[in-house]
Parts: sequence; C-alpha cells; structure tokens
Amino acid sequence: MTTLSVNLNRVALLRNSRPLNYPNLVHAATMALEAGAEGITLHPRPDERHVRPGDVKDMAALLRSWPGVEYNLEGNPFHNLLEHVHAVRPQQCTFVPDAFDASTSDHGWDLALDGERLVPLIEQAHACGARVSLFMDAEPGAMALARELGADRVELYTEPYARAHGGSGQAQSLERYRLAAQAAIRAGLQVNAGHDLNLANLADFLAAVHGVSEVSIGHALIADALEFGMRGSVQRYLAQIRRVRA
Repeated sequence: MTTLSVNLNRVALLRNSRPLNYPNLVHAATMALEAGAEGITLHPRPDERHVRPGDVKDMAALLRSWPGVEYNLEGNPFHNLLEHVHAVRPQQCTFVPDAFDASTSDHGWDLALDGERLVPLIEQAHACGARVSLFMDAEPGAMALARELGADRVELYTEPYARAHGGSGQAQSLERYRLAAQAAIRAGLQVNAGHDLNLANLADFLAAVHGVSEVSIGHALIADALEFGMRGSVQRYLAQIRRVRA
C-alpha cells in the first residue's frame, strides 16, 4: 500500500524570506499528520536555503510523539546529509545526487560513476538504523546494481513523467516507469517515487506503476495548500492514493 510523505522544504523556503519563525515547520508538519500523512520528508542542503539544522532536530522531536510515522531525510550524502542522519536517526534517508548549486533535484544517480563511493555511506546510514533509498532515473537496467550496493529502496525521479502527462508521450513514459519498478522489485528493492507528482497526475502514475511503497510530494502539495489549506491538501492527495488502492 502506497504511503504519503509530505516534503516541507517549500514551507521552510517561505519562512526564510523573513527574520521570523513563521510559517513554522513543526506546526505545518502537525497539520499534515493530523490530516493523515504517513511520513514527513526534509531535504537539508548545505546552503540552508530552506531547511536548517535546527529544523531537522525539531522535526525529530515532534515525530517521537507520532509512533508509526516515518521520518525521511533526503540529500547528497557527499555533502552534509550523514551528519543529520547520525544526529536524529530517521527511519529512512534518501540519497540524492544534488550539486551544491542545484535549484532542485533534477537527475538520478549514475551508479557506474558513483556506486563504489556510495557503499560506505549506505553502510553508515544502516548503522544508524536508517533504510536507504537511492534517487534514480527510471532505468530498469540500473536497479540490480542499486541493490548490490546495499540500497533498500529506490526513489524513481518522476519529473519526466510529469512533463509527459496529458500528452502523446504519457503512455510511453508510464511504461518506462512500470518496467523500472518491476526491475527494482525483482532485484529485491522497494520502490518510492517523487518529484512533480501532483493531484492531476498522481493517480495515473500509481495505477500504471504497481508496487510503489511511498510517494514523497512537496512543491505541488504546498502550492495546493494555498487553495485548500494544509489539511485539505493532504487529504486530497490521500484520496488520490486511496482511489487507486480501491
């Protein structure tokens, strides 16, 4: 069954535009959880453009009062991610190959290039009790290697699908993701998905790509909260997931 993890980076970005703790990330997370979200995702970058180290610790403190809710920290393990993982011991960490100056995540790992360097970092995360998910393009041939390196999951980078949705390339894009998910599951991995999933395209994705354990959604969900409120936005995404489950 697919779970929803709410990424709160956009809330932090708005907060950082003023010298005040408003909007407050812990309050935003509480509203999301009260609405039924099953996880919270934060992506602390070295430049602290949105999530800051204090946010990572404050969220860990909050989630101790929400047993069963998953804390997912994502970021580049070659930058500062492992410091946070050691400090708060989240249930999951998602390794993302972001450059320092990347505006957002825009590609998956090249495991032929970086795989060997990732192995000791995967082991460090495991030693902290965290499951490791690798942010990957929908390339079926790369999934077995992800498992060989020690990953527990992959998160399929879904922006290419989001761009294709509603156009002539939608079916071909979905087939690519379906095959990638199948290959991951055959290799012994679980499958997450995220990036530019929204209310318009989420159900189509989940209906075509079977076996997705978790979707991590931030930008679109926070944008929808401007219209529906945080609780209403989370409930609408959960309704899309449940519609496919049914």
